[in-house]
Amino acid sequence: MGTNFYEFEAISLSGKEVDFSSYAGNVILVVNTASKCGFTPQYGGLEKLHKKFKDQGLVILGFPCNQFGNQEPGTEKDIAEGCLANYGVTFQMFKKVEVNGNQAHPVFKFLKHKLNGVLGSRIKWNFTKFLIDRNGNPVKRFAPVTKPEKMEEDIKALL
Repeated sequence: MGTNFYEFEAISLSGKEVDFSSYAGNVILVVNTASKCGFTPQYGGLEKLHKKFKDQGLVILGFPCNQFGNQEPGTEKDIAEGCLANYGVTFQMFKKVEVNGNQAHPVFKFLKHKLNGVLGSRIKWNFTKFLIDRNGNPVKRFAPVTKPEKMEEDIKALL
């Protein structure tokens, strides 16, 4: 299962393997995303947080997921183009993953184990967010309805 966020890795949208140990010492916000969701405009708020706090050590990691209402049906290319064209996303995005069930990406199994939500460990919907401290410990889970700007104080407290 892992004991620290930095033990994991994932494949970026461009196909590069990313070792999360490269983020050691930063505050991380992990988000499961979707391009055709009612919460998709949160990409804009996430990008604002990224630009505002990246120089202070905030890293935002987006993980597209198609497990909720078929709201991320496209290819990695479609996802990349949509994020860039519609929301100007410059934070790190990864290949599509599953966040619930037996095929869930190991990092989401870890995060859900550490921080339960309303449905226990299951992720309820797109744009569930996990905040991780500079030591790789998950410290807070935010519901899909929580807008990025509402997380700013929690982020600043860790920076």
